[in-house]
Amino acid sequence: MAKKCILAFILIVILAIFLGIFLTEDTGSVDVYIDGENVTASTHPELNTEINTDELNNEICNYALESMNRPNTNIDTLKSGIHDICLSHGLDTSNINIDSSLGENNVPVIFQVDGTSMLPTLQDGQNVLVNKTQNVHIGDIVVANSSEYGNIIKRVDQVNDNQIHLVSDNKNVEYSQINGVLYETKGISTWVDSSDIYGVVIKY
Repeated sequence: MAKKCILAFILIVILAIFLGIFLTEDTGSVDVYIDGENVTASTHPELNTEINTDELNNEICNYALESMNRPNTNIDTLKSGIHDICLSHGLDTSNINIDSSLGENNVPVIFQVDGTSMLPTLQDGQNVLVNKTQNVHIGDIVVANSSEYGNIIKRVDQVNDNQIHLVSDNKNVEYSQINGVLYETKGISTWVDSSDIYGVVIKY
């Protein structure tokens, strides 16, 4: 009788452990929408768990907004980061759907033009819609982080492996004299690494 009780107890413990593991490994889905400035997230656990979806959605939105401002963010790194956040909340899912104003699996970001170096194409203060990608081609207008000039919006002039040459559309050269010294002002011409590219301007 004692042996049967012990065996039954062991079976109950094993069953409880199995059910505990099963219930905590929820494999629902995540839907994220990005319009370039805002992010919305909706998580859908498959099981009736105690996951705080409001807290989880909040964390996903904050992460996505921060990621949009990083040069190296792309659709794969964004999904990977969201997956890690879900895991930390007990939601183990690879079903992460990213939709945007540019369509599925794109990450749009809105940037503002600063300066006149891209005249007449882009105006000072104008907002442009950028697709987060480092897949660039000659003729593209891109947003990049230059170690020399900071964040810039320029046109791709040359592509040499991972090195991207950027130039201004505004070819005008202006001269001004300050305290007897003659200064020359002209558009930027500089090289950046492909990893410094934020994305390609697709709408302006």
